[in-house]
Amino acid sequence: MNPFNVGLLADGRPRFVPSTAEAVIELLKFHGIALRGARAAVVGRSTVVGRPTAYLLLSEDATVTIAHSETKDLRGVTKAASIVVVGVGRAGFLRGDMVSSGATIIDAGINVTPKGVVGDVDVESVSSVAAALSPVPGGLGAVTTELLLRNVLIAAERQQKD
Repeated sequence: MNPFNVGLLADGRPRFVPSTAEAVIELLKFHGIALRGARAAVVGRSTVVGRPTAYLLLSEDATVTIAHSETKDLRGVTKAASIVVVGVGRAGFLRGDMVSSGATIIDAGINVTPKGVVGDVDVESVSSVAAALSPVPGGLGAVTTELLLRNVLIAAERQQKD
């Protein structure tokens, strides 16, 4: 993600989008999750996942709140959302008491623990509340890889034309 592409994305004219952020949108669309008018909370403000995901959700006409470590009443923000995307790099960060019944949760976190790779969602507590939860591993990873490879191919083709 370079500043030029960030600017184009923020302006609603994406050229190259971070693959994980794009994978979030593709996964939601694939599963028929309505984005237009949906309340979405993006927990994390990184330039690779959080901010680009928020821009993409906005371009799909979702109402987006970006939350982070300094957000007051984070639980209130996430409970008000029907879609929650979390990518903060803290294992088990999002708990079941932080989401509303029937919400769709996209876990974009990757954490290496003694028990293996886990996401940012406390799967046990969130699974009993959410309607859908992307797993880690096995959720966004394959879609992210496919989109990354597509972007590499597009960039190579564009370079050949120049």
